[in-house]
Amino acid sequence: MMCGPGGAGKTTHAKGLEREGWTRLSFELEYWERGITTMPSPDTVAEVAADLKARLLRHVAAGDDVVLDFGFWFLRQRDEYRALLAPHGVVPETVYVATSLETILSRISQRHGRYADDWPLTEQAATEYFARFEPPTPEEGPLRVVGQA
Repeated sequence: MMCGPGGAGKTTHAKGLEREGWTRLSFELEYWERGITTMPSPDTVAEVAADLKARLLRHVAAGDDVVLDFGFWFLRQRDEYRALLAPHGVVPETVYVATSLETILSRISQRHGRYADDWPLTEQAATEYFARFEPPTPEEGPLRVVGQA
């Protein structure tokens, strides 16, 4: 499970795993493929989440390595996916991309919405996301921290 606020570098890390043969599941990619290029409605978010959960479970059943390029900003989200995977004997690793707000703001200034992984964020939104983000802890389960705050 990739974990970090918007602009932290989660997708860059997830794409590296994808190049190694992992299956990458991403809300942004799914929105893009559905022609959604602005913030989707809550109903659309729920529909995409259900579709991604179903795909995740199919990949788990097939024994595939999967990277969830989602964000997992809140403990409750991480716990939801741990509970989803537990009956299948999977204990997911959380990969926390620790990044400073300064670095995030620099990165998002380069986003223009030209492709799925180029989702634009305003400086205000990125700052709010950063402030609301709940960093994962080792008590949650397997945790790897990459980058630096």
